[in-house]
Amino acid sequence: MPRLPRAIPTADLLRGGRQSWRWLRFWVPAEGETLRMGRIVGIAAAVGLLAGLLAIAFFSAIEYVRVFALETLIQTNLPLAAGEVPLAHPVRLPIPPFLSALATLLLPACGALLACLVARRFAPSAGGHGTDTVIAAYHRSDVDIPPAVAPVKIVASSLVIGTGGSAGAEGPITQIGATCGALVGHVLRLSVYERRVLLAAGMAAGIGAIFRAPMAGALFAAEVLYRGFDLEGDVLIPSMVASTIAYMTYACVFGWEPVFATPGETFASPLKFLLYALLAFLIAAAVRFNILFFRQTEIVFRRLTLPPWAKPAIGGLLVGAIALVFPQILSTGYGTIQQTLLPNAAALDAFAPHAIGLLLALGAVKAIATSFTVGSGGAGGMLGPALFCGAAYGAGAGACFALLFPGLGVSLANCAMLGMAAYLTAAVRTPLAAILMVSEFTGNHNLLLPSMWVCGLAFLLTPGWTLYKSQLRDRDSSPAHLRRHVGLRHDVAVRVKRKPNKKKRR
Repeated sequence: MPRLPRAIPTADLLRGGRQSWRWLRFWVPAEGETLRMGRIVGIAAAVGLLAGLLAIAFFSAIEYVRVFALETLIQTNLPLAAGEVPLAHPVRLPIPPFLSALATLLLPACGALLACLVARRFAPSAGGHGTDTVIAAYHRSDVDIPPAVAPVKIVASSLVIGTGGSAGAEGPITQIGATCGALVGHVLRLSVYERRVLLAAGMAAGIGAIFRAPMAGALFAAEVLYRGFDLEGDVLIPSMVASTIAYMTYACVFGWEPVFATPGETFASPLKFLLYALLAFLIAAAVRFNILFFRQTEIVFRRLTLPPWAKPAIGGLLVGAIALVFPQILSTGYGTIQQTLLPNAAALDAFAPHAIGLLLALGAVKAIATSFTVGSGGAGGMLGPALFCGAAYGAGAGACFALLFPGLGVSLANCAMLGMAAYLTAAVRTPLAAILMVSEFTGNHNLLLPSMWVCGLAFLLTPGWTLYKSQLRDRDSSPAHLRRHVGLRHDVAVRVKRKPNKKKRR
C-alpha cells in the first residue's frame, strides 16, 4: 500500500526558515516515474511563476533606462515593435545636436562600464551573454548558479541594453530564469537530476515570457543544450509547464498580443522554394561571418592588458561610434525588425532610398556591434541580435528577389520571418524552436512549410558552427548522463567476461 504524505504540523509552518520550506517538496511515494515527474512539474510551475515576475522586473528596468538614455538624452526616434508597451514617456530637453551626438558615442560605454562594475562586485558570473553560462551549468556535476546572479543580471543587462548596447534581453533572461530553477532546487534540497531539470525549466520560462512564445521556450531549453541532432527529452514537460506559467504571468502585465505584427500573408507558390534556398545559403554565410568575428573579438579583448572594467567600456565606445552612422543598431532593435515585417511598400519606404543596400548593411553592422558589446564582456544576449540580423538579411534578399522576379509576388515580410528562423537555427542549433519561435512571436503560422525548408538547409550548411561554446555534441557527450553510460559499460563488461567455456576435447 503506498505511503501517504504526512500532515504538515502547524508549528512547522509558523516557524518559518528552511524547515518550513522542506514541506514544499510534496512528499509522495518515491516509486513510480509518474509520481516523481508530477512532483517536478509542480515545482516547475512555481519556477515559472518566479521567472515570470522577474521577467516583468527585467523588461521594466530596460524600458526605464532606455527612455531616459536613448530618448531623453540622445533624443533618438527609434520605432517600437507592435507588441512593446511603452512604460514611460521621454522628456524633450533642448539638447544641441553636438551634445546629442556626443551622448550617442559615450552612453553605451558608460552603461557597459557601470554594468561591469556592478557584476564584478556582486556576481562575476553575471557578465557575458548568459545562455552559454547556463548551458555550462547544466552539464556540470553540481548544477549550481549563485542566487545573486538574478538581481545582478537584471541591473547589469538593463544598464547595457538600456543605454544602447547592441545586445538582446533573451540571453540574460535565460540566466535569470535558470537561476530561479537552481535556487528553488537548492532550497528544497532536491537531487542533482531534479535541479538540472528545474534549471532548464527556468531557462524555458524566461524565453517563453520575454518572447511571448511558451511552446518555443520549452523546445529551446531542450534543444540549445546540444549542437548536434539531439535534444534533452527529460526537461521537455517541466519546461512546457514553467514556460506557460511564466508567459501568462508576463502577459497579464504587458498584454497578450504577439511581439511583432505581420501582414498575415500566406505561402502559395512552390517556385519560391528556389529563392528560399538562395536565402538559406545567404544566411549560412552570414552566420559563419558572425561567429568568426565574435570569436576573434573575444580573443582580442581577452589579450588586452587592460583592467577588466575597461574592456566593456571600449566595446561600448565602438558601438557608439557605429551608432553615429547606423542608429538602428542601438539596444535590442525590435523596432527595426518590426519595420522589415511591414507590407512591401511600407517596408521599402522605411529603409529608403537604398533599401537593399541598407538592409544588408544593417545585418552585418548589427553582428559587428553585438560582437563588440558581448565579446568585450558586456552583459547582454545574442538571440535578439541574431533575429535582427536574420530579419535584415531576409528583407534585403526579399527586396532583391522582388526586383528581379516581379511576377512571383515575393513578400519582404515573409522573407524576413524566414531569415529570422534560419539565422537562429544556424547560429544556436535549435531548428524546431526557431520555427515555432518566429511563428509565435509574430502570430503568423502560415509559413511553417517554407520555414522547415529554410531552417533545414541552414542547419545542414553550418555543421559545427555555434555561438555557444558550452554546447556539447549530443547527450552521450554530456556529464549529465555519465552515470547511465557507466552502468551500460559495466553491464557490457560483465557480459563479455561471462563467455561460455569451451568444451574440453576428450
